[in-house]
Amino acid sequence: MSKYDIIIIGSGLGGLECGAILSKEGFNVCVVEKNAQFGGCFQTYQRKGHLLDTGIHYVGSLDEGQVMNQYFRYFGIMDKLKIKRLDDAAFDTIYYKGKTYDYAMGYPQFIETICRSFPHEKENLKCYAEQLQAVGNLISVDHLKQGTLALEGMKYFCTSAAHLIADITPDPALRNVLAGSALLYGGLKDVSTFYQHAMINHSYIEGAYRFVDGSMQVSLELINVIRANGGTVLNNSEVTRIIVENEKVQGVIINGEERLESDFVISNMHPQRTLEILDKNRSIKNAYISRIRSLENTYGIFTLYLVMKKKSTPYQNRNLYLHANNKVWYDKLLYPGRTTNCMISMQASSEDSQYASVISILTPMYIDELSAWKDTTPEHRGEDYQSFKKEKAEQILRFIRGHGIDLSENIEEMYTTTPLSYRDYTGTVDGSAYGIIKDYKCPQIGFVSTRSRLGNLFLTGQNLNVHGALGVTLTAMLTCAEFVGQEYLAKKVGNA
Repeated sequence: MSKYDIIIIGSGLGGLECGAILSKEGFNVCVVEKNAQFGGCFQTYQRKGHLLDTGIHYVGSLDEGQVMNQYFRYFGIMDKLKIKRLDDAAFDTIYYKGKTYDYAMGYPQFIETICRSFPHEKENLKCYAEQLQAVGNLISVDHLKQGTLALEGMKYFCTSAAHLIADITPDPALRNVLAGSALLYGGLKDVSTFYQHAMINHSYIEGAYRFVDGSMQVSLELINVIRANGGTVLNNSEVTRIIVENEKVQGVIINGEERLESDFVISNMHPQRTLEILDKNRSIKNAYISRIRSLENTYGIFTLYLVMKKKSTPYQNRNLYLHANNKVWYDKLLYPGRTTNCMISMQASSEDSQYASVISILTPMYIDELSAWKDTTPEHRGEDYQSFKKEKAEQILRFIRGHGIDLSENIEEMYTTTPLSYRDYTGTVDGSAYGIIKDYKCPQIGFVSTRSRLGNLFLTGQNLNVHGALGVTLTAMLTCAEFVGQEYLAKKVGNA
C-alpha cells in the first residue's frame, strides 16, 4: 500500500498545476487519472496521424510580463512550449448580420479597429476597454509580486455582462459585436457575469496564442515537472472511493480495489462527482450536498473536426465566430436542436504553417439532445448515435455555408464529439463544457470553496471560480495557498 502527503484526483490542468506547485514545495504528491490519457481538456488525441485538440484552442495573457506567461514561467514550462501568437490585427473575427468585425490585440488597436465600423462609439469603446482592464488587473503580475493572488472582484460577479455592455453603448449592433465571443464562457444573456466576460476577453486582447501541434504539451510538461520533483502521476487509475475514517480523509480506493493513503486529498473533479464517491461522514452536511446537486451547469459543446486535404485550405491565424440573425447569445429555447452559433478554429502545425490540416468547429449543445444515449458508454452508443452525429455535422456545414464558408470540397475526414464524450472522459456533470454556472443575480450560490468541511479534503478546478486556462490556474493557486500560504506563493510566482 502506497502512502503520499497529497493525492490529487484528476489530471486536468488544475490537478496537474496543483501537483506541480506542491511537488515544487517539497510535498510527496500523487496525481491519479482514470483515463489512459492525461490532460483533461488540455488533451490531444490522434486520428489517422492527425492531432485533434480536445478543449483548449487558444490561451491569452501569454506575452512577456503578462500573468499567464508568469504562471507558466513559475512552473518552469514557458520556454518549452511551442506556441504561435495570433494575428495582431484580428485574433478573433465576429460574423454578425452579414458583416465581419475584428478583435485586434492591444487595447489601442482593439478600440481603433472596432471604431472603423462604429466611428460614433469611440468614447464608449474606451469606457468598455477600461472596464475590461479593471477586471483583468485584479490578477496582475504586480499584485503577485506584492503577495496577492487576486483582488476582490465580487461587484463584477454581481454585474450582468449583457446589461453592462448595454449601459456602455446604445448601439444594438455594437452590443452584439462586443458579446460576439460569449461561447468562450458558456455565455447566456440573462445569466453571465461581467467578471467572466471581462477576465477572458481582457486576457485575449493582452496576448492571444495558439499551441503548435496540440495543447497536450502543457499537460506533458507539467507531468515532467511533477516527476522531476519526486511526485507520481498515474493513469488508468479511477478513484472509486474517497476514504473517510474518524471524520478525516485517509486516502482513496483506485479501480475498486487498490488503497492509496495520504494526509490530504485534492479533488479536481466536479464537486458533485467528488461527493458521490466520498464516504459518508458527519462533517459535510446534507444541506451542502443538496446545494451542490442543485447547481446548474453550463451547456456542453458539439465539436466537428475537419481533417483537410493536403494544401487545400489556407491557414488562418485567427478564430471565427458565426452567429445566426441577431442572436450572439445562445438560447436553446428559441432554436432547440438548431445550430445558431459556432466558433471555427484552425489548429497550428509545425509541419505546414501555410495550410490548415485540422479545423475545429464548436457549437453549443445541451445533453438533453442526447437523452436517447444517456445510459451508454463510449464506443457502445449504436448506429442511431452515429447517424445523429452525422446529421449534426451536416447541419453545421450548412450553417457555415450560409456565412460564405464552404469547405466541402477540401474535407478528407470528419470526426465529432458530443457532451457525452465530455461527461465520460472528463467527468463533468451533463457534459458541461464550463462547469457550474455563475449567475450575476446570485453569484454566491455558484461559488464553491477550495476548502471542504472535512479538514483535509480540498477542491480545485473550473467549477470553483472561473473556467478556462487562466481561471483554472488561479484556482489551483488558491487551492495550493491553503498548504503554503497565499503571500508566500504569490511572491514566488511573481518573482519567478
